[in-house]
Amino acid sequence: MALPPTPAPHRNARILSVIAATLIALACGTNYGFSAWSPQFATTLSLSATQINLIGNAGNLGMYAVGIPSGILIDTHGPRWGVLLGTVCLGTGYWLLKGAYDAAGEGYGMVGLCAMGFLTGVGSCSAFSASIKVCATNWPRHRGTATAFPLSGFGLSAFLFTAVSRIAFPDDTSGLLLLLGTGTFVMTGTGMVFLRMFPQGAVHEEEERESYKRSDSNEMRRSRSGESARHLIHDDDPTTETSSLVSTPTESLSSKPSPHHHAHHPNITGLALLHSPSFYLLFITLGLLSGVGLMTINNIGNTAKALWHHTDPSTPSSFIQQRQLMHVAIISVFSFLGRLGSGIGSDYLVHHDASRFWTLVTSAGIFTSAQIVGLTLGNPNHLFLLSALTGLAYGALFGVFPALVADAFGPTGMGINWGAMTMAPVITGNIYNLAYGRILDSHSIIHEGGDGKDREQICDLGRECYASAYWLTLASSIVGVAWSLWCIRREKVMRTRRAAEGRDREA
Repeated sequence: MALPPTPAPHRNARILSVIAATLIALACGTNYGFSAWSPQFATTLSLSATQINLIGNAGNLGMYAVGIPSGILIDTHGPRWGVLLGTVCLGTGYWLLKGAYDAAGEGYGMVGLCAMGFLTGVGSCSAFSASIKVCATNWPRHRGTATAFPLSGFGLSAFLFTAVSRIAFPDDTSGLLLLLGTGTFVMTGTGMVFLRMFPQGAVHEEEERESYKRSDSNEMRRSRSGESARHLIHDDDPTTETSSLVSTPTESLSSKPSPHHHAHHPNITGLALLHSPSFYLLFITLGLLSGVGLMTINNIGNTAKALWHHTDPSTPSSFIQQRQLMHVAIISVFSFLGRLGSGIGSDYLVHHDASRFWTLVTSAGIFTSAQIVGLTLGNPNHLFLLSALTGLAYGALFGVFPALVADAFGPTGMGINWGAMTMAPVITGNIYNLAYGRILDSHSIIHEGGDGKDREQICDLGRECYASAYWLTLASSIVGVAWSLWCIRREKVMRTRRAAEGRDREA
């Protein structure tokens, strides 16, 4: 078989783009390190738990609510524009927050502080979306592997910055904010220089060259083993690739291959989503579970502070701050593991004729366990259990969910569809975070500093400071388990119906 004559982009250039995308993603998950600096920020600026959660929610709002407009920018003007926007917003947001901290909040109102948090979220969303699009586009036959690198880098972002901060700026919140502003600006700006998205025709041409070589090798091997040509064609068809992030157009809602698999080609986007039952099904699932994770992620610092003040009121603030950084790092590492595991695990399920939704059942089950730990744990030395379980469950949720969206609606409008889906965390994340803040405030008392200026809200009741919030998220997690199981039953019915329709057409 003759190889295509037209030159294709060099493989090394596409690999370099994956590396650049991973560097960008490492700068985009810093919002999950909010608890590493928010308690000290609140103390210095005399903010209540509700007020600091408003700033955190503003970051979440920027991270999730601008998915659609940033997706449109990237789709129409290219990924580098998305990274450029992210570079400016991340650097500006964190530098302004550092300025507010250094000035002890003088001249900064809540609206301004929330706007700074919002900028960090916008920057993270825009730059990360661009990095994912480049990897998914440049590697059509290897989307799962290519996108796994930036996806995992996003999960490790908070761990990277807190680890560097512990070495370079120990017990220095201003230094951490400076590191966040400068580090995210430099990393995204550097990655943008090397980020390239190649024309689809040229990429497919190069992929075909590699496929021809594999086809010849596979044909010789399968001829020796007596396999039929039908299996050979199926294995070499690029549309059979199963991706952990962006699936191919031929995948159905369940992503389960069937004899009539290629008869189902979803292509739903924009306002058409509002007429699709699958949109509401997935939207509710993501809302139920993501809000649970965001509450602990944004408040693990407050939880550690409450437990240590109850266990030993004389615990120095520097020690508590180090423990807060440790828990942020634990959440980050386990989020990385959850994302990696759910991506690979969901592909394994698909290849073994099972449903991707079982990954969501697992995530919801881990979330349920985490909420029980949050309700019962009283020893701050064991708080790592809550951090680890939350990070693992949250990573597992977001590691598989983009694939479910692509399965349901097709990858053509993935940017807009994913942006619409991530409105769900905005809703539930705000509800659960504000509930935690109000509950903690209701149990806290104001401690005045020696000079009468440093005011700190402290709750020394241990887990009673926030327990009511975990009853709320426990209920949400249990409903999430039941809802995910119902999704599996629903897709099984749909798959059976499609198979029956296919048999009727053949008859």
